[in-house]
Amino acid sequence: MKNLFCYLSCRKWSAFVFLLFSAVFFVIFYLYGLPAEAVLYAAGICCFLGMLLLTGDYLHFQKKQIQLQGVRQEIGITLEHLPVAVRGTELLYQELLAELFLQKRQCMDDSRRRYQELMEYYTIWVHQIKTPIAAMDLILQREDTSFSREIRQELCRIQQYVDMVLAVLRLDSDTSDYVIREYDLDDLIRQAVRKYASQFITKKLRLIYEPVGIKVITDEKWLVFVLEQILSNALKYTKKGSIQIMAKGRTLSIQDTGIGIAPEDLPRIFEKGYTGYNGRRDKKASGIGLYLCRRILERLGHEFFAESEAGKGTTIQIDFKQQELEVE
Repeated sequence: MKNLFCYLSCRKWSAFVFLLFSAVFFVIFYLYGLPAEAVLYAAGICCFLGMLLLTGDYLHFQKKQIQLQGVRQEIGITLEHLPVAVRGTELLYQELLAELFLQKRQCMDDSRRRYQELMEYYTIWVHQIKTPIAAMDLILQREDTSFSREIRQELCRIQQYVDMVLAVLRLDSDTSDYVIREYDLDDLIRQAVRKYASQFITKKLRLIYEPVGIKVITDEKWLVFVLEQILSNALKYTKKGSIQIMAKGRTLSIQDTGIGIAPEDLPRIFEKGYTGYNGRRDKKASGIGLYLCRRILERLGHEFFAESEAGKGTTIQIDFKQQELEVE
């Protein structure tokens, strides 16, 4: 029905011209005193023949509409299935469309090339910057003072920001950087906790953790990155008390006793660049960490939740319910 209305709308001028010509013949016949029935008879015959032609034309129009709907589904890939142009105007439109298609492909190729060059540069930069970071860490390990521990914490934060840069670039990459296997979740948790062990000691925060005994199908590198981001936020906004890591069923919870999140900010903490009230107070928050966590966990097929009460702490939950993931 939609195609019929569209067809009638396209052919309304043809119907108007036919009626105009019929009116001209009727007036002339009337002025010359000729019987009007002759005009009506001729108009009836023309209407019948016109209906036959319009029916055939409509069927051709409907077939072309179906073809164009199919082309619409693959317009970003190819233009090979465009209908054959019947009129000069259609041919011109198809030539314009082909030109735009070529320009789009050229822009995509240029964008992909520039992105690849940027990826290569930042990948090299990340590996280069890790060398002086590791060297400074080794130097600081020679002495155990409050000053050296503070510097090592800042180095750890720099390393975290470097990893975030690489994560942002790799998330938008066309290539897959995931190795999906079955892992012991406790091994991944220990990797993340070990990285921030010195900060727990420095800030005198208690870590409450007992092995969760869960096997998960995931990517080790990306999930450890998520756990590190969550622990980093917990340490950042917890001045005293504890951070607890526990599991209920297949849901991992990381709970802190920090400053919490304002109720109006809680629904938006996973948005890119959103820092909320705490971030505005801190001035150093980027609003990228939890956004990256959400993006990564969505790709891994894990659900991500947050519960918080201002002044009483925050609980981050990751649901590892079984997904249809291919184990490599």
